[in-house]
Amino acid sequence: MIDIRALEKDENNLFMNQHFVAGYRASLKNRGADPSAVDKLLDLNKTRKTLMTEAETSKAKQNKISGDIAKMKRAGENTDAIMKEMSGLAEEIRGMEAKAAEADAKVTDLLLHLPNILHHTTPVGSSADANVEVRRVGAPRTFSFQPKDHVALGEALKIIDFERAGKVSGARFAFLRGAAARIERSLIQFMMDVHSERGGYEEMIPPFMVNANSLMGTGQFPKFKEDVFWIKSEPPYFLIPTAEVPVTNFFAGEILDGADLPKSFVAYSPCFRSEAGSYGKDTKGLIRQHQFDKVELVKFTRPGESEAAHEKLTLDAEEILKQLELPYRTMALCSGDISPGAMKCYDLEVWLPGQNAYREISSCSNFGDYQARRANIRFREGPKDKPLFVHTLNGSGLAVGRTLIAILENYQSEDGSISVPKALQRYVGSSTIKATK
Repeated sequence: MIDIRALEKDENNLFMNQHFVAGYRASLKNRGADPSAVDKLLDLNKTRKTLMTEAETSKAKQNKISGDIAKMKRAGENTDAIMKEMSGLAEEIRGMEAKAAEADAKVTDLLLHLPNILHHTTPVGSSADANVEVRRVGAPRTFSFQPKDHVALGEALKIIDFERAGKVSGARFAFLRGAAARIERSLIQFMMDVHSERGGYEEMIPPFMVNANSLMGTGQFPKFKEDVFWIKSEPPYFLIPTAEVPVTNFFAGEILDGADLPKSFVAYSPCFRSEAGSYGKDTKGLIRQHQFDKVELVKFTRPGESEAAHEKLTLDAEEILKQLELPYRTMALCSGDISPGAMKCYDLEVWLPGQNAYREISSCSNFGDYQARRANIRFREGPKDKPLFVHTLNGSGLAVGRTLIAILENYQSEDGSISVPKALQRYVGSSTIKATK
């Protein structure tokens, strides 16, 4: 993604590079998008530039005529005819500027809707069926009884209440009670501790409401605007769908010192999503809620270091699953399943016995300079060096509610009790969860 100003003489302009343009057309095709969008963009920008040039030429003529009028008045000459010409020229310029502004808006809108170029190692495919398994860690547990899903377990233990949440809020909300609330809280602290102490991430608790510019910067707007809850204020605020939004925009509009890169943050936040495009999906249970907790990993790197940083960030997210001894697999998402903003993405999928399936618990993405261009985040190696765009990366480390689900289902016993993973016992203060009255 490129800011419209980068289509001029900016040294960071990608669309002036024919090699990039050819690769971007191929990337759009692999995503299942229309490759001709590139040609439409370039044609629109050409029209915009032509209109702007014509307006500037007319303005120059207007300035010259203004000087001629001043001379004529000093000489006592009649200026009626030239004043009439001046009036017509001013009207013509206003028309040109209006058309240029309209073309400018069209170019900007198209740019904001275009997806990122795919990394050359991203598998090509049209759906999730083409995702590639990178590794599998741990074997699903073999039960001597029929395992229950987290809904049945939570209700039997009286630690999850969907019915009362529906009364208080509506569908896709839940009350976590007793042990479930304690595990949720413990997981947040456990994840923050592991990532800050072992991974070297700086802890952060960000604002839970942001402005429209922040959502534009990370790519949620305009494409996914319907998925975000907003507050009717002036100006409007939006509840964050993920801590990625405020943390990535932490450096929006800034030029960082290259010596300070990479920057790594781990942030806890509640997340809010309308799930507008998920009708009929996971309507039961905690899988797809309007409100959930998440611990997010965010990195800012030099362009040449983002691939290695992406691999490390993914392993950092996996570390939580390893310490909790939860079976999982790492999947490289294909071109038809990857998010519009990511150039490469790994999904971590945890095994859920209650569903007899692997389910996503984290997405770890390398955005390249896609978000940095939108949010204008750059770095400079030295005082005299030209600023370059950073690369941004993020991933869940992990989705807390889904981790709770995985613990309940993988650590259940036939009597309905739940064993607490060893790594979490010192946080929870117990090794077993049993039914309460």
